[in-house]
Amino acid sequence: MVTFKRSYAKAFLMLNPLKKILLRRESSKRSRSAAARKPKLGEILVRAEGICKGFPGVWEHLILDRINFDVKSGEVHALLGENGAGKTVLANILSGFYSLSKGRIYARGKPISIKSPKDALEHGIGMVHQEFTLARPLTVAENVALGLAESNFSFPLSKVEKRIRELSDRYGLKVDPKARVEELSAGEQQRVEILKTLYHEPEVIILDEPTSVLTPEESKRLFSILRAMAREGRGVVFITHKLEEVMEVSDRVTVLRLGKLIGTRKTSETNRRELVRMMMGREVTFRPKRKPVKLGEVALEVKDLHVLDEKGLLAVKGISLTVREGEILGIAGVAGNGQSELVEAITGLREVIKGKVLVFGKDVTNHSPKKLMEAGMVHIPEERRRMGVAEGMTSAENLIMKDYRTSPFSRWTFLNRSFITRHTERMVSEYDIMVPDLWRTETRILSGGNIQRLILARETWREPRLIVAVHPTYGLDLKALRHTHDLFLRLKEKGTAILLVSEDLDEVMSLSDRIAVIFEGKIVGTVDAARAKVEKIGLMMAGSKV
Repeated sequence: MVTFKRSYAKAFLMLNPLKKILLRRESSKRSRSAAARKPKLGEILVRAEGICKGFPGVWEHLILDRINFDVKSGEVHALLGENGAGKTVLANILSGFYSLSKGRIYARGKPISIKSPKDALEHGIGMVHQEFTLARPLTVAENVALGLAESNFSFPLSKVEKRIRELSDRYGLKVDPKARVEELSAGEQQRVEILKTLYHEPEVIILDEPTSVLTPEESKRLFSILRAMAREGRGVVFITHKLEEVMEVSDRVTVLRLGKLIGTRKTSETNRRELVRMMMGREVTFRPKRKPVKLGEVALEVKDLHVLDEKGLLAVKGISLTVREGEILGIAGVAGNGQSELVEAITGLREVIKGKVLVFGKDVTNHSPKKLMEAGMVHIPEERRRMGVAEGMTSAENLIMKDYRTSPFSRWTFLNRSFITRHTERMVSEYDIMVPDLWRTETRILSGGNIQRLILARETWREPRLIVAVHPTYGLDLKALRHTHDLFLRLKEKGTAILLVSEDLDEVMSLSDRIAVIFEGKIVGTVDAARAKVEKIGLMMAGSKV
C-alpha cells in the first residue's frame, strides 16, 4: 500500500513537456524581473492593508480584523501574540494557504493577488509552517521536488538531493534527503520544512515557531542565518512566543491580540515588559513556583529498552529509566535521537523488541494504548493535529473523545448532551481554549496553540496518575505556557508522575526534578535539575562529552 501511494504521488512530480516549457518561461520571466532591480535596504517588500479573515460558520468572530503589516528589505520582523491572536492566519494569507476575506496585499508597491502557495512563491514569499505540510509517503527530496519547474519525466532527484545536502551543511540542519518523511521525527520534519522553503530562495521568508525543536546552539545558528539573510536584502518574518528570541534577533516587532493590531515597535526601542502588556493586556510572571513534594511509588519503569525505527534500524539502544509519583523526569535531546521511538514504545504505539515497560509495577510491554490508558497512563503526543485530535470533529466531540462511553457522559448508549455541554464549557473556561462554538466549530480551524490546550484539557482533567508529555507547550503563548507549567506542578504535588520530553531547555529545567539527556538512542547522562547548567546540557544533547 505504501509503495502504491509513493508511486502515485511520485507521478504527480513528473510534469509533461508542454507544461515544463511553460513553467520554464514563467521561471525565466520571474528571474529577469527579480534581477532587474535589487531592493534597497529598508524598502518595503510586502505590505498588507486592512486584512480581514473569517471562516464559514464563524463569521461573527473575525479571526483577523483590519490588520496592517509590512516587511522591509534587510530586516527581521517578529510577529507576537497569544494563541488565537491571528499570527499564523496572517502568515497563511501572505503565503497563499488562506485567501483573505477583505483587504489588499502589495509586493514592491504593486497590488498582487495570492490564491495559492505557488502564487506567493512567484511573488517571492515563502513560509516555513509550524504545522507540517509534507507528503508523508515521499522522501525529503521528493517533497522538495514537488512543483519544481524543471521536474519532468527524467525526475532530477539527484540534483535536488545534492542541493538539500548543500543547504543542510550551510544551515546546520541535519537531514537525510533520501529518508521518507513518515520515518522522521517531528523535529526532523520541521527541518525539512525549513529546507524546502529555503530551496526556492524567497525574497520574504516567514518562519512560524521555527526554534521549538532546536537546541540553544542550533537556535543561535538559525538566528545567525536569519541575520545573514537580512543583510543580503531579504525580509524575514519571525513568529515566536519566546520574548528572548524577539529581543535577540528582530529589528521590529508587531503585536496582535484577539485578531486586532495592537502596535508595531522597533525592537531597540521596546522591552520585554511592554511587549507582554501589549500581548496580554497585563503583566505576567514567567517562572512557576515550585513546592517540595514527597516522592511515592515508581509509576513508570523502563528496563533495557530496544526499539527499531521505520527503517528497521535500532533507534532506542538499551534505555533504562524510572519516574516516581510526585516527580517530573525531563528527557532532553535533539530531535531524531530516539526520543520519538522511545515515547511510542512506552505508549503502545511501537513494538518493543527487547526490554520491558512497567506501569505501577505491572508489565505492560507491547500493550495497546487503550490498555495503557486503563492502567493509568495518558499521552500528550508530539504531533497534535495528526495524533492528538480528529480535525473534522467539533471541539466538544474532541474534548469528550476518551469519556463519551462512560457515565455521566452517556446513558444507555445515548450521549448526555446537557452534561457534555456543561463539562466542555468548564474545560474551555479553565484551560482558556478560544473556540467560537463548541458544537459547530470543527477543530481543524483552531490555532495550533488552542488545539494543544484542548488536548491538555482532555488528558489532564481527571488528574491522571501518569502523564507522558511530548512538547506540551509547543507553540503556546506566555499565558498558556504558564498555565501548562502551573498545571503540571499542581498535578505533581497531588502525586502524578510526569515523563516530559522536550527540546526546550528552559521548559525542561523549569519543570523537571531530574533531567536525562538522550543522544543516538542512549541516555548519556542524568542530572539533578536544580544543579544543571544550560551549557552542560546543551553540549550533552549535541553529543559532546562533559
